Amino acid sequence: MNSEPTPAQDSPFRPESRARDTAPQFVLPLVVRVERAAPPARTDALETAARAVLLMLADERSLGDGPWAQAMRAWQDARIRKVVRRARGAEWRRAEALPGITVTGKAAQVRVFPPVPLDGWPKDLAKLQVSGTDLDDPEPPAEPDGAAPVLWMSPEVEMSAGKAMAQAGHGAQLAWWELDEEERAAWRDSGFALAVRTAGVERWRRLTGGGLPVVRDAGFTEIAPGSCTVVADHPALQRT
Repeated sequence: MNSEPTPAQDSPFRPESRARDTAPQFVLPLVVRVERAAPPARTDALETAARAVLLMLADERSLGDGPWAQAMRAWQDARIRKVVRRARGAEWRRAEALPGITVTGKAAQVRVFPPVPLDGWPKDLAKLQVSGTDLDDPEPPAEPDGAAPVLWMSPEVEMSAGKAMAQAGHGAQLAWWELDEEERAAWRDSGFALAVRTAGVERWRRLTGGGLPVVRDAGFTEIAPGSCTVVADHPALQRT
């Protein structure tokens, strides 16, 4: 699944073939902790994954001459792939021992790692399961805070929790690219406050036509190429 701002017309989430398709392909690994007796709520996992992506983008190790910067540049020069796998118990402890960032939500825990070649995953991550990450919300999530950014998920596309986590990360990344340095600093200072919600059909139609960043999936897994999956509704990006 799929640092410099990228023009919307050249979004790496578009399905069309681009020069970035011929570049070496990298992937951003994310691992969600799913203990058998206490799995996280779906919305909590999606929001935590989105924040994890933002923290990786903003981390000083990802910038300039930082130890992760070269991998981050190589990843962003290709299609922006993200893959979410799940771990529990000893698997999670081994994942935490690898270089990365662990982000904790209300209860969810997600660890994000520097990008790796598509076929070059670390052994302890490569053997984790990518399928079967099915999470539910015990109660419908509350209405989002009107002052915080919202990543609106499509009401028309069904996705596993793992796929939706990756798409939420895409939406957060597109919003980050569109912000100027002052807006990025303000978001970072808020702890990357955000909400992930599924839009109603009418709201979705307004959002996709409102000039906000839209994730169009490349179609590598689960859904058709070009499917609109997320709209990044950051207050600083609202056109009206």
